Amino acid sequence: MAEPGLTDVFGANAVQDANTLTLTKADFVAVGLTPSANNSSESLLTAIIKRAETALTVTAQDSNPDQNISIEEGISSLPIRNNVSYRRNQRVINFDKIDNQSTLDPDDY
Repeated sequence: MAEPGLTDVFGANAVQDANTLTLTKADFVAVGLTPSANNSSESLLTAIIKRAETALTVTAQDSNPDQNISIEEGISSLPIRNNVSYRRNQRVINFDKIDNQSTLDPDDY
């Protein structure tokens, strides 16, 4: 099998060349993003992670030896910061590679 493709992870309109990666905000509507000219960086990162987790599941990784990254839900909690209760939703991102060095290098995936 092949590793997950660009559009599998980032949406149908994702494209790249040697210098740029272009993602279309409309591809993230299904995971809850409301596209606007002023989306926060945190909302965009959240949408990217939620979109990626639909393709990069542990189940998919178990059946595809070429998939090296999986995303799964962590443990939700209710931390208190500055006397305000927050809901913390965790996502665990696992990066698997043959054990030949201890650093996280994007070129390995």
